[in-house]
Amino acid sequence: MGIEIIFKIAAIGLLTAVIGQILKQMGKDEIATFATLAGLIIVLIMVLNLIGDLFTTLRTIFNF
Repeated sequence: MGIEIIFKIAAIGLLTAVIGQILKQMGKDEIATFATLAGLIIVLIMVLNLIGDLFTTLRTIFNF
């Protein structure tokens, strides 16, 4: 779980930005907004899973 998570988040952001720009140039602004929102939700889920793992690890370390 090292640097690869940062690369995954960066790849999702880059892909979302490219798809958003392509859709905006095609005149589909609403779909571009939904694509950007979907990318944001995917990244938030990834980060929330990491935070959950962090709390589990802290609970294990401090024997709660």
